[in-house]
Amino acid sequence: MILVTGAAGQLGRSVVEHLLARVPAHRIVAAVRHPEKVADLAARGVVVRRADYDHPEDWPAALQGVRKVLLISGPEVGTRIRHHRTVVEAAAASGSVWLMAYTSMLRADTTEVPYASEDRETERLIRESRVPYVFLRHGWYTENYTMNAGYAVHEGKLYGCAKSGRISGASRIDYAEAAATVLTAVGQIRPVYELAGDESFTLSEVAAEISRQSGRSVEYVDLPEEDYRALLESYGLSNGLSSTLALADTGAANGDVYSESKDLSNLIGRPTTSLATAVEIALAGGEQTS
Repeated sequence: MILVTGAAGQLGRSVVEHLLARVPAHRIVAAVRHPEKVADLAARGVVVRRADYDHPEDWPAALQGVRKVLLISGPEVGTRIRHHRTVVEAAAASGSVWLMAYTSMLRADTTEVPYASEDRETERLIRESRVPYVFLRHGWYTENYTMNAGYAVHEGKLYGCAKSGRISGASRIDYAEAAATVLTAVGQIRPVYELAGDESFTLSEVAAEISRQSGRSVEYVDLPEEDYRALLESYGLSNGLSSTLALADTGAANGDVYSESKDLSNLIGRPTTSLATAVEIALAGGEQTS
């Protein structure tokens, strides 16, 4: 069986969908805090198990019969090491898990993005657990920059603090497909994959693409990090999420999310989703599903 943590989230659900195309539903375990949120997956035959990071006692039962685990990096910066340790220790004690895949950060061992320290520590925990592992080191999601395309068209402005830094972004669906590929691989897999988009872009280029497709002028407005963080908070985002997104942009400005690696397109056997396609989907108000 293959267990996916955070299966109620966008990436987790996408991974499950790709797994469903490859293996029978009863071999997939969706580990979630609130099972009712994935009732639709249960109705399709996916095994749904409650597993809360804050309740270590949940995990032995959640991992029963599981051979492979995809640990999707938690969204709550500052608590991730504690949460991840719960899963890693339970997997190591299970006696059944023989592969731990973790969605780490692009070049986690060298990047200077501040919260990558949590990814480095999680990688260390996994290595020391002696469970065979694969680190799927993700670059940024292109959707992080296109999800507000409609608002940018309305305002005529796209905000950020990435300066002219190039971002080798890929779609969430690309990363999900890569994870499903690794989790169902029958041949040898590598311990580390640096996953990034085939093409890179600046936020000025995102604004230009939104302009081209919408027929409306959209300019990129680069702000100081503190101002961008405050702007995100004014939109209703939490302080933690606003800080994370602002730091991500600063990382882009510093070149931390640019990569020429083709690991991602090689894994999925096709080019990664282009910026133009991501913008088209965003402006249509949809979400890429395949």
